[in-house]
Amino acid sequence: MPDPTLQLQALEKLVVACTRCPRLIRHCRKVAQEKRRMYQGQDYWGKPVPSFGDPEAELLILGLAPAAHGANRTGRMFTGDRSGDFLYRALYQAGFASQPESRHREDGLVLRNCYITATLRCAPPKNKPLPLEARNCRPYLERELEILKRVRAVLALGKIAFDAYLRVVSEGRDFPPRSQFPFAHGASYALPGGLPRLFASYHPSQQNTQTRRLTPQMFRAVLGDIRRYLAG
Repeated sequence: MPDPTLQLQALEKLVVACTRCPRLIRHCRKVAQEKRRMYQGQDYWGKPVPSFGDPEAELLILGLAPAAHGANRTGRMFTGDRSGDFLYRALYQAGFASQPESRHREDGLVLRNCYITATLRCAPPKNKPLPLEARNCRPYLERELEILKRVRAVLALGKIAFDAYLRVVSEGRDFPPRSQFPFAHGASYALPGGLPRLFASYHPSQQNTQTRRLTPQMFRAVLGDIRRYLAG
């Protein structure tokens, strides 16, 4: 059987070298050159960001896209911004991460039974990717789903990621109407055909967490549901 670690490493190289979306590549490089004032002394990643985590994971977390001064700066998903601070603290408390902070690619963080990816691998201008850009990136997610054969639960962060996952897994299958799977924080659905169970959460964006649309308690509750499901 092919080694998932080697397969994911090969896919990571393809992601980092990707130039399918010239607008996004230009934007990532521009942000990396201009930089935010507080990060002037740092070298930005400035290119597509690979996924991160345990190749044998039972939990797959799907986000939207790298942040311009977060993952586009550090080169690791959800690393170096407020969203990542919120996410990794909760993952640590739930036992899915080895430490509560994610600062840079070499900080020693290890994910346990968890793999983090996104619908888009480049930071989009104004956080708004074009439909074509989302389609260009979709094959990378499809390939990850093929490689990560032990996944039993998928946590979609936000409605865009939730809808994107359903589009990918429903294609070519006898699938129920999408109306049977409405997005709501804390919702979870058994999908047909032996697919992983789908869990939903609001995205841990700074806007959502600062306005308390998403609180640590709310997010811990979702992770607790996932823990109990995986244990069962």
